[in-house]
Amino acid sequence: MAFPEPAAPSESILASWDGSPIRPTVVHIDLGAIRDNFLELRAFAGPAELLPIVKADAYGHGAVPCARVLEAAGARFFGVALTEEGVELRRAGIRSRILVLGGAYGDRYDLLVAEDLTPLVFRREHLEGLATAARAQGKAAVAHLKVDTGMGRIGIAPSEVGAFVDAARTFGVQLEGVATHFANADLADSGLTERQIGLMEGVVRTLSSRGLKPRWIHLANSAATVTRPDAHGTLVRPGIMLYGAYPSEAYREKIRLRPALRWSTRITHVKRVPAGTPVSYGARWVAKRPSVIATLPVGYADGYPRCLTNVGQVLVRGRRVPITGTVCMDQCMIDVTDIDEPSVGEEAVLLGPQGEAEIRADELAAWAGTIHYEIFCGIGPRVPRIFVDP
Repeated sequence: MAFPEPAAPSESILASWDGSPIRPTVVHIDLGAIRDNFLELRAFAGPAELLPIVKADAYGHGAVPCARVLEAAGARFFGVALTEEGVELRRAGIRSRILVLGGAYGDRYDLLVAEDLTPLVFRREHLEGLATAARAQGKAAVAHLKVDTGMGRIGIAPSEVGAFVDAARTFGVQLEGVATHFANADLADSGLTERQIGLMEGVVRTLSSRGLKPRWIHLANSAATVTRPDAHGTLVRPGIMLYGAYPSEAYREKIRLRPALRWSTRITHVKRVPAGTPVSYGARWVAKRPSVIATLPVGYADGYPRCLTNVGQVLVRGRRVPITGTVCMDQCMIDVTDIDEPSVGEEAVLLGPQGEAEIRADELAAWAGTIHYEIFCGIGPRVPRIFVDP
């Protein structure tokens, strides 16, 4: 059986759609909150400069819009994980310094140099690749040295610093900065942090003994920016706090932040079911009473975790209502029995405020058995970001 050719779409119908969201599942990003959080953190940093971390699409908040508002607020440096992320910022018009933190440069040192991106270096091939690309383009080879003082991820050991500095000089690479990364700065047990600070102080002394005094010395993440002025060096690297979330609950009393992200959708279907009715895959929820079930057009393909099945909550009319049954790829269900006459089109908030109530990112993460960083980064690209200007 032959299928008929589809009719050509009407040009007027195509032209009538401007690309705005059709499905009502969206994320709103308050750029004014991100700017205000940056200014709050700058007050804690003292004389040290801030290097806002905008990797992973600014933790799911939109790297380009966030970098633009932060640059306008005075940011002179940005941190990304990937060369590709740095190039995206450059091509969007960001002119501030960009530090590439991840160390995975492949063979595209030419791109790093051409886009004026500054890499972290900690392997001999980093020095060689950067120096070769810089000579070819008639530019200086500039980098920051990464030292592993206790994170156990990337970087050279403190004992290797002297030899690495000598190698950098041989290749003609200028080490304008030195960095390490805290593993436990947000935890009450500060033993490892104290050890890392001590090791970094020794690294700086080693550099000085080699006649090298880096302009940029950086250790502090969000937590240490607020609580460890002894670890500020000359540059601090706030991340999660820029977006209005706290590294841990203890920080709520130390700094005032404004959450920037609000994730919402709208009810697409409402049905009444008798007691004993199963809902969703696997019949993991069965109505214990006559119930009203609403369907939401959002699921794990959007980053709303499947493990929130029968655990998560959303806001409807400023009241918490439970996720009911298995979270599906594109949809999930909620029990709105206790809401008076719920209707199709009503807003449901997955993350953020509604009226006097709020679903916090750390709360949603706790239900999912993870951290709020993962919740933010996991909100998928098919969920449109709508940016609210300051």
